[in-house]
Amino acid sequence: MATPEELGGLRRVVRVHLGVWGLPDLVDSAQLCVTELVTNVITHVGPGTPTTLAVSMNGTHLRIEIHDPDPQALPTLVAAKGEAEAGRGLVLVDATAERWGVILRADSKVTWCELATGLPSPNGHMEGPRVAKAEALLGLYCWDSHLPAPGAGQLGVGRAQQAAIGMIVDILHWFRAHGCDPDEALDRAQSHFEEEISERTCSV
Repeated sequence: MATPEELGGLRRVVRVHLGVWGLPDLVDSAQLCVTELVTNVITHVGPGTPTTLAVSMNGTHLRIEIHDPDPQALPTLVAAKGEAEAGRGLVLVDATAERWGVILRADSKVTWCELATGLPSPNGHMEGPRVAKAEALLGLYCWDSHLPAPGAGQLGVGRAQQAAIGMIVDILHWFRAHGCDPDEALDRAQSHFEEEISERTCSV
């Protein structure tokens, strides 16, 4: 929910997330953008609006998305006059982020911004080796499936998600065909993943 009381928790989530990713230099900028984008929802859509925060990598940029259910109340960049506080939120986002925009959907919208990371490659953050291996496997999966094969280093997030879901489904079929429990495999994989994330978070 988009409420002033939730902003502190969102900032903590961003700090931990970027710490795990090895992007501590972006914490202040990312927290500012999240604060201003969510505050914009609170101000122009209403307190308590169901809102979702998504943070991801888009190439070498950090992408922040705020999803809310109102496609009518559009964020507008206006010049705040004098000492006025109102209207400064998107000015700050515009000054901090490399780019920002709004995606309109039938019953919702996504306000997003992207911060330059300075990484030499899309996989240059802390989880690089894991991500690089996953990218390579997903690229091979695309070549051997109905999905369009990407060029070198061009596996987009949308296509990668589609490929990853397909690969997971195929692996679950493999478990079942060999007399193993797919649910148990998923539970064990989730446990390993959460343990690794917890260890990295504790070290931040």
